[in-house]
Amino acid sequence: MGFKEENYQHLSTTLIKKLKQRNFEGYFCKSRSDALKLALSFIPEGASVCHGGSESIKEIGLLDAVKNGNYIYLDRSLAKTPQEHREIVAQGILSHTFLMGTNALTMAGELVNVDGKSNRVALLCYGPEQVIVIVGINKIVEDIDAGIFRAQNTAAPVNAIRQNLKTPCYDTGHCGDCHIEGCMCSNTVITRHSGSPGRIKIILIGESIGY
Repeated sequence: MGFKEENYQHLSTTLIKKLKQRNFEGYFCKSRSDALKLALSFIPEGASVCHGGSESIKEIGLLDAVKNGNYIYLDRSLAKTPQEHREIVAQGILSHTFLMGTNALTMAGELVNVDGKSNRVALLCYGPEQVIVIVGINKIVEDIDAGIFRAQNTAAPVNAIRQNLKTPCYDTGHCGDCHIEGCMCSNTVITRHSGSPGRIKIILIGESIGY
């Protein structure tokens, strides 16, 4: 184990203790392949599964595994109209498992997420029986302010390019505090505690994952 990898393990041990105090379940995996195996172990066969917009779940192979596995996958991409999309997202409220990444995780154990349409943060807050959050080591920040800054100035500009959203951050590479169509920063949600013990499972990975 290299020096950085050992430090990641120590850092995760510290965070997992903080997460437990907040009714979260925290886990550490050295690699994305280990994280994939762990995440799938939490999802029983035949369970209904949905997800928020997340490059992290794609990068570790979790999205493909769910699509191709023995699960009831609620696929928003099949929607032909905005109403159909809304109905599929609404089904997620009663789903067994919701998969997502996060914009940031503070050293105190708080999840920081900034969303545009906000179906991701809605299902994080309420609905699915369990939420599995995939978190690369690059998402760890000092505090909530640093988490919001990261969401707006690291994640949002890249996501604007990915989705071809002509927000100010698309052109400048940093937050323009906009209110235009396509704004990705409609709601800022700080998840500081899980009302249902263990509902939110946070898998920390000793690699840089997602935006």
